[in-house]
Amino acid sequence: MSKYKYYIIEKKAPIAWVFLNRPDKKNAMNPPAWKEAPEVFKSLNNDPDIRVIILAGKGNGFCAGIDLMGMMGEIPELLDPAQKGGIKWQLIQKIYSLQKTMTCIEECRKPVIAAVHGYCIGAGLDMITACDIRLGSKDALFSLREAAVGFVADVGVLQRLPHIVGQGITRELAYTAKNITADHAKDVLLLNGVFQDHDTLMAGAEKMALEIADCSPIAVQASKDVLNHGIGKSIDDGLKYVASISSNIIPSDDLFEAVAAFTEKRKPQFTGK
Repeated sequence: MSKYKYYIIEKKAPIAWVFLNRPDKKNAMNPPAWKEAPEVFKSLNNDPDIRVIILAGKGNGFCAGIDLMGMMGEIPELLDPAQKGGIKWQLIQKIYSLQKTMTCIEECRKPVIAAVHGYCIGAGLDMITACDIRLGSKDALFSLREAAVGFVADVGVLQRLPHIVGQGITRELAYTAKNITADHAKDVLLLNGVFQDHDTLMAGAEKMALEIADCSPIAVQASKDVLNHGIGKSIDDGLKYVASISSNIIPSDDLFEAVAAFTEKRKPQFTGK
């Protein structure tokens, strides 16, 4: 039995599958969804047998967004008519905590592939923008929904989505709260690939995960670190940072193995050491 109320983790080394598991509620994110994510991704980050993570949803879709009614008990400040300084101070701390639910995915050293089918709304879109790669099935629908319910999206999508699709598309989605299809999402670079149905999506995500897992874990994880650092930085800043990272991971057993495999004309067997 899973130790988590919202997530299910299935490990098939070198891959771990993380499933959003509240299918009767379209995987709407209730308090456990927000609270458990940092521990989920910390545990996988620290598991030496796992090289890639696939994030997906159980049931008919990926995620219908935040369970607003379910979260009211956690964030009563939202409907407090007084909204004085002390209340606002409590609210901003809670928003910071909710942001960690998404940031923990970005900060996980292991690459995370989002495999999206059905609805990916609001907080679901927030979550996949924190992933490294996004794949979808033909029936996937995406929406930056918050403007339709009187909120500003405040847990990461407005910061991350422009780096994926650009400012114009982000602003269109944020201002209109409209749905876009999987094909449109691929056209604007939100998705890396579109698959015919759920089964082919899961197979495609696993195939890509295995391709990543075949590469040097230390090189893959260092690449993620460098790419994350480079967002919002100058090219010069990024070059100096990658020089530091490169000099710190060289030499490695993986590098020696790559050279040996090339010499012996065989596939390298990387250990991440």
